[in-house]
Amino acid sequence: MKLAKVRLADGSVRVASVEDHSVRLLDLSRSATIHCLADILNEVDPPALARLLIDETSDPLPAGAVRFLAPIDSQEVWAAGVTYKRSQVARMEESESGASHYDKVYTAPRPELFFKGNARRTSGPGEPVRVRADSHWTVPEPEFTLVVSPKGKLVGYTIGNDMSARDIEGENPLYLPQAKVYNQCCALGPCVLLADSAAGGLDRDSTKVILTIHRAGREAFRGETHLGMIVRGWDELIGWLIRENDIPDGAFLLTGTGVVPPDEFTLEEGDSVSIEITGIGMLTNPVVKAKA
Repeated sequence: MKLAKVRLADGSVRVASVEDHSVRLLDLSRSATIHCLADILNEVDPPALARLLIDETSDPLPAGAVRFLAPIDSQEVWAAGVTYKRSQVARMEESESGASHYDKVYTAPRPELFFKGNARRTSGPGEPVRVRADSHWTVPEPEFTLVVSPKGKLVGYTIGNDMSARDIEGENPLYLPQAKVYNQCCALGPCVLLADSAAGGLDRDSTKVILTIHRAGREAFRGETHLGMIVRGWDELIGWLIRENDIPDGAFLLTGTGVVPPDEFTLEEGDSVSIEITGIGMLTNPVVKAKA
């Protein structure tokens, strides 16, 4: 089962169940405690609750008749780094001074985790992601993203774009927050695949992550990997996220990237970034660059 936040033609924002090429609206007024998508995700049994709230009095809507929004409310967004072998190599290449640190974190018991943002910094499908004005080497990072409840339970999956200013981070690893956290530095969507929907069906080796970048209407880069290349488990990453760290509203946890454009490539104003993940869908965002 997939859930999404959508905007209707009249401007109202609703929660919906996504079924093939249509959506079924949920009637949240039927519950005194459920007011948004996050409330459903943070319940004990999100799929059962969602099915109960489907508005049977309204017909399904074509997916094209609604605008999909980022599936985030008050949750925090976190990210893990150096979880794929390829990303370890790339991070070492971009930072001579920090190369040994990236090599060590790849094999260390403790993963690299960092705060990425919140709803205000997060774009939804079709909304811009940003290149910092003071960056000359920025790339998208396509990431399989875990949806985590306040109690640390894995409740779903979505697609994330962890925008990264590689030149800033490469200058000094201590600049990581500036390379990663800024306005429109992240995108999420288009929906949340509930974890129970993938039970027994989420095969990591066959779950592909495909990144495509278009420039001036032409494909400028395409690369893919699969989740079998991630060296850490979901429970492991979540366990470290919630260690000494409360997430009272839940969290989105990006799990790292295994698709890295070549060193000579950087995003430009007007580019389009598309990330497709098996079983979830596709997240597409235009690129803007802040003015100095």
